[in-house]
Amino acid sequence: MERPQTTGVLLMAGAVLQMMIFLWAVARRSYMAVALPVMAALAAISAFAFWIGWTMFTTESELEEGLEEEGEAIP
Repeated sequence: MERPQTTGVLLMAGAVLQMMIFLWAVARRSYMAVALPVMAALAAISAFAFWIGWTMFTTESELEEGLEEEGEAIP
């Protein structure tokens, strides 16, 4: 895995871990009036971070594209 893919995996893992810790903390307390709006915002931010991580993970390297083009140009 290359550096952007590794960063993408770390972003996805961080987003999932953050949401799991928050849900565990909410389950231990009864602050639902405050926790529900915060949970919605945190879920949106975590989903966005996961999406960025997924995009970074699945993006092909520009170096590979450059090597393929050079290989086609050489007879």
